[in-house]
Amino acid sequence: MLSPAAISGPLPRIGIIVLGLLAAAVILLRADRARALAMLGGLILAPVLLLADIWSSPQLRIIHRHPLYALIGAAVALLVLAAAARGLTRRRQWFAPLALVALPFRVPISVSGTTYNLLVPLYFVIAAGALAWLVPVLLEPEEAGIRRPPHRFEQLLALILVLYGLGATYSAHFGALIGFEAALRNMSFFYVPFALLYVLLRDLSWCSALLRRCLILLAGLAVLFSLVGFWEEATGQILLNPKLVAANQIHPYFTVNSVFFDPDIFGRFLALVMILGVAVLIWETRARAVLTSAAVLAILWGCLVLTLSRSSLAALLVGMAVLCALRWRATRWVFGVGLLLAVIGAAAVAVSPRTFGFNQGLNGASSGRANLISGGLTMFSQRPLQGYGSGSFEAEYARQHNGCGVVCASHTIAVTVAGEQGLIGLIPYVAFVIAVLITLFRGARGSPARAAIAAMFLALVVHTEFYADFLEDPMTWVLLAVGGTLALAAADAREAARRAERSARRTTAAA
Repeated sequence: MLSPAAISGPLPRIGIIVLGLLAAAVILLRADRARALAMLGGLILAPVLLLADIWSSPQLRIIHRHPLYALIGAAVALLVLAAAARGLTRRRQWFAPLALVALPFRVPISVSGTTYNLLVPLYFVIAAGALAWLVPVLLEPEEAGIRRPPHRFEQLLALILVLYGLGATYSAHFGALIGFEAALRNMSFFYVPFALLYVLLRDLSWCSALLRRCLILLAGLAVLFSLVGFWEEATGQILLNPKLVAANQIHPYFTVNSVFFDPDIFGRFLALVMILGVAVLIWETRARAVLTSAAVLAILWGCLVLTLSRSSLAALLVGMAVLCALRWRATRWVFGVGLLLAVIGAAAVAVSPRTFGFNQGLNGASSGRANLISGGLTMFSQRPLQGYGSGSFEAEYARQHNGCGVVCASHTIAVTVAGEQGLIGLIPYVAFVIAVLITLFRGARGSPARAAIAAMFLALVVHTEFYADFLEDPMTWVLLAVGGTLALAAADAREAARRAERSARRTTAAA
């Protein structure tokens, strides 16, 4: 692993700031040519910084020993990428289904002693889609086009990315835990490629046919992954995650993860797809669609139970409550009943904590996450303005607690942002979530697709407060892209209707 001195020079820190600026530019720039140049810069700079970061790691030993083989492999990969990009140039609408197919598959890769579950197939699809869009734009002799002004939440999202890059420049480290390394990898593995994913999806024409195709695809994938989960339960075998194998051997219960590395991430995926299924169930009038949706929901529910993911169950309940409130105009009743049930649940836990697994205290029942939250709030109180730097939570928590034991990575996004970036990062994060919710929910009652996406996003936000992975989850960016595009189309339709009504009134008055 690289020593802290190896990445403490000015160039890597300038590089991560530039990465944040490029990701923000990709989201905000209205001119196609300028946006294409920003995309190309991100595609080049992110891998370069990553290679510089891990150049001395054992995983790249084959490159040092056999550089010719590495060059041949890189050339083959580029040829395949070029062929895929050429295909997407002719069929741009294929990008969305391909991205959704690739989205769940993670490849565990060890980098400097830390295992990252990387979305390698999705990275390939994003790179192909980006090249398919930017190459024709850059080759055009004239400006390719100008898009409309960005959403308010897009402006806040761009600000978050820039602040994250700036915050990495003073990130804390402790022993082998280096905050700057974590921030650089978050920016390169997640934020930059997902910013490209966002704009590529945002610029598609999200017609009803494409929405229906993606819905069927997600439902089919969820059923397939659930069958894998049932197989794991029946055979007692776990895929991809040795730690989960060990945990299942010592615990009285058995947890499944399907093709996902983590049961909670699998549970989140199932919960979000189930919210889509519930939207079909309560809005659809055709008997065949209702029965199909009910059958899919039954399969997914059975597998969701096997994940034992309480955060996913909470997210599902929130999403279903939102859908019911939007469908039947019963917002007060739905949230009133929800609040009543929450009070009853809290009272039950207080009367008999042992029944609900709280005999070891809140920290024991939450697998140590209560301490992580309190530790994160302590970090925030120590540096309320700027925090300890992007990516530094694990390192600083370990330093303040004499090592971290089993886990010291925060599982609550708001606490992570507060501890790492202070108010400088927390205020834009809260404003961003509020802006997204306003955009997605405004006028969503009359559209099943928009209602489902709004419910899914709120459910995802709830899940991130129990299990983290907000902007690190590509599903967040997918929901932002599709939901924002549909909201924009709905706003345009309302404006067109108002103009037509004013025109009709003027005509009537003139007559």
